[in-house]
Amino acid sequence: MRNLVPLCLLAVTGILSPASAKAQEAYGGVYLHAVDTPFTFETGEGGTDLQAGVRFDEIDALVGAQPYVFGSVNLSGDASFAGVGVSWKAELGKVYVRPGVGLVIHDAPALRVDPQTGYRTDLGSRVLFEPELALGFDVSENWSVEASWVHISNARIFNSKQNPGIDTMGIRVNRRF
Repeated sequence: MRNLVPLCLLAVTGILSPASAKAQEAYGGVYLHAVDTPFTFETGEGGTDLQAGVRFDEIDALVGAQPYVFGSVNLSGDASFAGVGVSWKAELGKVYVRPGVGLVIHDAPALRVDPQTGYRTDLGSRVLFEPELALGFDVSENWSVEASWVHISNARIFNSKQNPGIDTMGIRVNRRF
């Protein structure tokens, strides 16, 4: 499984030209992994993630949502993940907000217990929900920059006993085609 996520990320980053994909835009960024927020508790993970993805044309039936596919590789060997979802862009001039929601598959251990507390710190399910939120700025017609928060967790749906989740926060650059 650990080889699947980097391969997915390579495939996503390889689709950076409009001639080879029907993507509306491609993005990539650097993120802090396992940021402590009210939505998570300690998993024993950390480090830096590299994230990359593509967003496709808006779907009118979904009120202008843009489908996306992305991957995130943790450079410290902790949880990496790849997923799909939809996001919306609410523009306020050159500044915009981009909420999104999706599903990811990750390669973290299926069972992990903190040796000091005895609490489970695994993510509870191989498939996780992935809400995200970005605040962006249009630098030009084709380029924008976003401060982004990406959360992955099972929302206690797949495992009602625990839900540590992982938050990543970082900066990404977008290239529109």
